[in-house]
Amino acid sequence: PPRSTLFPYTTLFRSMRDSVEVRLGARFEPFVVHRLDLDTSGLLLIAKDRQTHAALQKQFALRTIAKRYVAWLEGVVAGEEGRVELALRVDHLDRPRQIHDPIAGKRALTSWQVLERSPTRTRVALVPHTGRTHQLRVHAAHPLGLGVAIVGDRLYGRGGQGGVEAEPRLLLHAETLGFDHPHTGARVELRSPVPF
Repeated sequence: PPRSTLFPYTTLFRSMRDSVEVRLGARFEPFVVHRLDLDTSGLLLIAKDRQTHAALQKQFALRTIAKRYVAWLEGVVAGEEGRVELALRVDHLDRPRQIHDPIAGKRALTSWQVLERSPTRTRVALVPHTGRTHQLRVHAAHPLGLGVAIVGDRLYGRGGQGGVEAEPRLLLHAETLGFDHPHTGARVELRSPVPF
């Protein structure tokens, strides 16, 4: 969509007074280990002390944390499963939008699998192997990726302008999260039911 019709993200970020971090901050000092894109629902990992935070961040850096997302895409995807590898960087003229840049971009890799199909949409599982900003959203929407934006995506798709099938939010959910407990070493597997 034209830039003038995009949601004013910068204004929202500056005025945001309610978040998971703000709410938890009323109870203890939260240490956010990773983040979710605005409008993405699901699992978010937060530590209660600096030592645990550092140990969990190290797992993210070593890519031993396992994450899986579920999304509805606003069209039909060709094939049943695959991988998208498109290097990404910020669009300096249109922040926070990310763009594919094979020269200056950072490596970004996503595995995907079709879970369900309707006549106009495709439900997919997305597994990010790297953690770039808006990675799943760009890999879904880009013509060299899946070529079909996530339903409700105001930056890379039609947002809430999908006619009869319009959705008020981004249909992207962090469904599973697996990590090694920083103190016991036991593998922890968390799951959040997909709300759509």
